[in-house]
Amino acid sequence: MRILLAAIYPYAFLLLYLIIPFDNYIRALPNILLAILLVAFPFIVKKEDFKKLKPLPIAIFLIFFVYLCADSLLSGRLPEDFYIIKKVLIAVGLAILYIPVADVKKINSAIIFSSLAAIIFTVYNFVLITDQVGNFALGDSPQVIESLLIDRLYLGLLSTLSILISVQAINKKYHPNNNYYLANILVNALFIILIASKIAVISLFALLLLRQFYGQRRWGKTILASIAIVAVLGLFYVLKNEGKIHSSQRADSSNAHTFIENSMTYELRAVVWSCAQKIISTEGFSMTGMGFGTTKDKLVSCYQTNISNPLKKERFVQERYNTHNQFLDFYLSAGFIALLLFLAFIVFTFITNRKRFFPTAILATLLMYCLVENLFHRQIGAYYIGFILIVLMTSARAPQNNSIKKL
Repeated sequence: MRILLAAIYPYAFLLLYLIIPFDNYIRALPNILLAILLVAFPFIVKKEDFKKLKPLPIAIFLIFFVYLCADSLLSGRLPEDFYIIKKVLIAVGLAILYIPVADVKKINSAIIFSSLAAIIFTVYNFVLITDQVGNFALGDSPQVIESLLIDRLYLGLLSTLSILISVQAINKKYHPNNNYYLANILVNALFIILIASKIAVISLFALLLLRQFYGQRRWGKTILASIAIVAVLGLFYVLKNEGKIHSSQRADSSNAHTFIENSMTYELRAVVWSCAQKIISTEGFSMTGMGFGTTKDKLVSCYQTNISNPLKKERFVQERYNTHNQFLDFYLSAGFIALLLFLAFIVFTFITNRKRFFPTAILATLLMYCLVENLFHRQIGAYYIGFILIVLMTSARAPQNNSIKKL
């Protein structure tokens, strides 16, 4: 029994991360796989496996999770906060459940194939929708938005992770697999452009700049990369403003109504962050926060009093938009202590891994996405943070057998 569980355990992880983007279509399967992992874990884990949780950044993240639970419990708001806390539990749980596995190679493969599957699904939908509407448009077009498998932000995150994994896997000397990894990088980069995932584009250029600090002739490459990034960001800014003009001209078009509502990310975040700042000014400094549910309630109250446009106000109130910034969310909801612990996790992770590009790039990706999204408010976000924790936990160890250690 033990041998059988040890044999299927790594593949349960692989299948879990392979199907995450398709959660809306096969919702029960991820829960079944998590149940299998939970049942098998006590039978295959060994005492020395828990040493993988000892690195300071991982220990800080575990302390952060314990604090969230204790703060919510002692404040009497656990029932309303549990919806978010259980997302953090998923990320922590996946990292713990992964410790019997020797390395991260199989789950890396799952991320790559999952990204390719999501790309194929989205492109197929795009072709069907384009055929129905009779015209072809990319970027922020309604066809692209309606064809997405999951939210554009998370598709961009998945593609970014897939690119980073492929970059890490390329051998310096010639190897036949290098061609596949290069092709995967190209496909995912083109897909990010196709779906116009702005945060993914910015993240890739930031990671390109970061890459120049590793290897030989760092400063020369850094200067060239900086010039290229400034030029691209300038072009991106011009195109963004041009897109706003075209969007305002099409505002009365009924077939673009859904597209406009779902793609006005700049305006959405400007309003939300402004309300979050008003709440912080009104409430003052907080050590323990007001709770995740109360934070949303106060944001909704701010939308009702500060948004003058009736249609816009109705949309913000109905959607109950969160802070769209994980740092703001932790401060408002769980206080300065929670924010400090989360920042300590990021800082010590950087210090620990600063000499290695892959874990540093993974951490930088997490940081950039946390600046524009509350990743812990979505289950898919919790899954990918779990993957990031696994990468950070395993990156310091030399590659080993790609299954379970000897029992």
